[in-house]
Amino acid sequence: MPFRLEDAIEIANQAVMNQCDRPLTNVEILVLRGVWERLEYDQMAAQGGYATSYLSQDVAPKLWKLLSATLGEKVKKSNFKTVIQRHGRNRSEAHDTSVSASTLRPTSVTTLTSSYIRRPSIEQLFYETLLQPGALIRLKAPRFMGKSTLVSQVLSQVEQDNYRVVMLSLEMADRAVHFNDLNRFLRWLCINIGRELKLDNRLNDYWEAEDMGAKVSCTAYLEDYLLAQDNRPIVLCFDDVDLLFPHPQIHEDFFGLLRSWHEKARTRNIWAKLRLVIVHSTDVYIRLQLHQSPFNVGQPISLPDFSSEQVIQMANLYQIKIEPIELQAVMDLVGGHPAFTKQLFNHVKKHPSVSIQQLIAEAVTESSLFISHLREQLLTLQTTPDLAQAFQAAITSEQPITLPPLSVYQLQSMGLIKLLKNQVEPRCQLYRKYFKERLAFE
Repeated sequence: MPFRLEDAIEIANQAVMNQCDRPLTNVEILVLRGVWERLEYDQMAAQGGYATSYLSQDVAPKLWKLLSATLGEKVKKSNFKTVIQRHGRNRSEAHDTSVSASTLRPTSVTTLTSSYIRRPSIEQLFYETLLQPGALIRLKAPRFMGKSTLVSQVLSQVEQDNYRVVMLSLEMADRAVHFNDLNRFLRWLCINIGRELKLDNRLNDYWEAEDMGAKVSCTAYLEDYLLAQDNRPIVLCFDDVDLLFPHPQIHEDFFGLLRSWHEKARTRNIWAKLRLVIVHSTDVYIRLQLHQSPFNVGQPISLPDFSSEQVIQMANLYQIKIEPIELQAVMDLVGGHPAFTKQLFNHVKKHPSVSIQQLIAEAVTESSLFISHLREQLLTLQTTPDLAQAFQAAITSEQPITLPPLSVYQLQSMGLIKLLKNQVEPRCQLYRKYFKERLAFE
């Protein structure tokens, strides 16, 4: 599988975890994405709503220093992509030597990362669905749930089964350019699919937007060129599709297009080769015509928080014996949140003198193990007062409450809430306790 931005972020995230006992922050990920796309700091700042000096003089220098220390070589803006790809190859080669040379069976999806907790039933459903001609999968889970890692696990398996695989995050699109013009967006999409498949760009041979329209041109390019080049099945995985939800000028036509491609598989053999995977972090609050929506067909898959048994598995991966009282304290605080449990056990492994109970006791203070993440979320809320008020209502209520759809979308995209039918509550008690003390309105 080609080395992707998601792979680079995963390696960088693990490096930061090893060095600082915390995951990458959103602004650090923004910088890495920007460097990957060869953007200047002012362009990254414009995308994220930050001051250029904050990124170029504060965030980036600290990030390059941190990655240099953990990866064992000088990392900077100009060589990040080269360095991280080399480390990715080294990790892949090390993994390959540890895997049996025998052919992997469908029930044995390859594990690519040492701290990955298997979800056997979900992986199996995902894999078996991809084997079906014309399949469509809708994978939904909040941020920090391990969606990208799980998708990589399964797509790696079908690639070994001789499928062609394309994983494309819509984070890679330039929102100011591609999310306001359907023609530009679909051209960007086709160019990047072809690039992932290592095919020449022949877009101008097929594209007749003025006469046929962008959707027909895009469909023709896929059918007559991208699908026709090889008899093997092809998986198109679109990650972060919820980024399109606030852009009706794009999402109405794009999601209708995905639905039409899925429907074509019923009557056209060439389209039966196509498998679609749609990955998103939030519930679908946009209104689409029933016959044009890809969100009411195919196989839905959701990722729940870790169970107590899976938290114990995570502790075992870090060679930590967790007592029942400690397990209960972890579950009470973070509710099986995958990223928080991983961060917690990673810290305990590196600092054996620090107990789980001590970390739990400090979790909502300014010395919290999770303080970088909590402060970043707090800053976002403080700069959007309406959203902060909506979240305050959720954390001060002892019962699930109803919030406006846009607030639900925004809070869910931040990973701060979970949805219970048409109502919401805080994602975990860590969020309730930390933000309840810091969000105050008259």
